[in-house]
Amino acid sequence: MRSKIILIVLISSLAIFAQNKKEAHPNLNGISCKTCHSCDIPTKENPCIKPCPRDKMVSINQSPEEGPNVLVIDKFKSQSNIYAPVVFSHRLHAEMSGMAGGCKMCHHYNPPGQVIGCSDCHELMRKRTDVSKPDLKGAYHRQCMQCHRSWSGKVDCVSCHEPNGTNQKNKEQAITEKSSKRIHPQVITPTVLKFDTPKAGGKIVTFYHSQHIDLFGLECQSCHSNESCAKCHIKEKPASLKAKTADQKHAVCSNCHDTKSNCNMCHSSTTKEGFNHKSRTGFDNSKFHASLSCSRCHLEKTKFTGLKGDCINCHGKWTQENFDHKKTGLAFDENHSGIECAECHQEKNYSNPVCKNCHEDKSYPKNVPGKLIKKK
Repeated sequence: MRSKIILIVLISSLAIFAQNKKEAHPNLNGISCKTCHSCDIPTKENPCIKPCPRDKMVSINQSPEEGPNVLVIDKFKSQSNIYAPVVFSHRLHAEMSGMAGGCKMCHHYNPPGQVIGCSDCHELMRKRTDVSKPDLKGAYHRQCMQCHRSWSGKVDCVSCHEPNGTNQKNKEQAITEKSSKRIHPQVITPTVLKFDTPKAGGKIVTFYHSQHIDLFGLECQSCHSNESCAKCHIKEKPASLKAKTADQKHAVCSNCHDTKSNCNMCHSSTTKEGFNHKSRTGFDNSKFHASLSCSRCHLEKTKFTGLKGDCINCHGKWTQENFDHKKTGLAFDENHSGIECAECHQEKNYSNPVCKNCHEDKSYPKNVPGKLIKKK
């Protein structure tokens, strides 16, 4: 009996210890127990659940090809005597969503490795306790009607619903065949765009579109959110899509740029050159860091400021024992192989070595303390 009690106490202690460790989840980039639970030891009876933090958690966008061609929404077949289940062209809508928010338009929280369906969060029955979250039918209608109203102006029930008893197999097969290949033409990403801004101090804004995607790692949805197909496809646009104010136009850019007090960052009287790391930051990354992605140094996405250019911040303290000088493209000769780094690189300035500590008549790069070789 005593051994059983000891075993129970031991298991309980391990459980409490595990809960108190608060280690980050290995697959969710720093998400820990405290992200979702407000107390140290959540239990089934008292889970201490915080409001859902999904907006700050990892969420991904998948390609339309990864999802199903067609979905049959039949959650309400036991409740409806009027309409048949809805045959939803999932892939077509997924393609169209690419320029308006992506998967997150419908799957608001889409963690890696799984897709959270509407019914996972929205209750089937309308008898709900949280009135801020619509039930499943309300969620479906709110989601669909927003786009359909801007596209055609019509939100009649028969736009999506077929009368009960209709043969849905034919419709499902037709959509499946149509969705077997890409439906919407592929959007070609522009390299650079120029905007005329005659009312601003600078008359031209040069926007390097491809750099924002390929270099800075932004997704289409970072800028193109809450947009409608009508923006490109309808000539007579509704009032919501007509000319925007300067503040509305700046709203997207202000996520990364200071649009209030640093207008010259984007506006100028001539066409601006693209991003150059040396001229913009003072740190020349073309010599030894050109092959690295921005995220190797700038760990927080879309935040590129605040780093120091000193090598020690990333590499630690260099010594003769832990640094191979051949990686710089220079192999020392016998006379220089034992010299301390600081003798040539004063004040830790590794871009401009000096020779004057030992030589009055020599200077770099005219005189090289060894042999120039191919950089490793």
